[in-house]
Amino acid sequence: MRKIGLALAGTVLGIGMGSVVLATPALADERACRGTIGAVTLDNVRVPQGARCTLNGTRIKGTLKVEQRATLIARGVKVVGNVQAEGAARVTVAGGSAVGGSVQVKQGGAATVESSRIKADIQLDANGRYLKVNGNRVGGSIQVVGNRGGAEIRRNRVDGNLQCKENRPAPTGGGNIVDGNKEDQCRRF
Repeated sequence: MRKIGLALAGTVLGIGMGSVVLATPALADERACRGTIGAVTLDNVRVPQGARCTLNGTRIKGTLKVEQRATLIARGVKVVGNVQAEGAARVTVAGGSAVGGSVQVKQGGAATVESSRIKADIQLDANGRYLKVNGNRVGGSIQVVGNRGGAEIRRNRVDGNLQCKENRPAPTGGGNIVDGNKEDQCRRF
């Protein structure tokens, strides 16, 4: 008993004399999505290269990333962070989805953002297939720049600007309510 007491006293003394215990920060888990994920809550989701992912009612506390040649179909999802895609084959965010950040689809194929609430921006840059941005509530701006497959932009409520330039063919659209400016190819929408 006396040995245990001395050992414990030595440990307490060591801590009292400046020993530091470092806590390792908890890292957010990332879930790779291949196939379908339903109504569960996850930290971050990544759609790997070439994979197809369908999210139905999924809640994501972080970011949703879509990699090269991957396809994302997200319906009724809640994403606290951003939806980010670079080089993706297809990205769909629809069906009453809510994104706390931005939806950014760059240098990919087709994209649809429809009937959703986006707290920040929708950015569609240098994509090669048809784009649809219809019936959304957008807290920031909609920016459609340098795309080559055509775009439709209709019935959005935008707190920021609606900006379209360097798209071939020029986008089509109308019925958008924009608090900021309607610019360039979207000035009549």
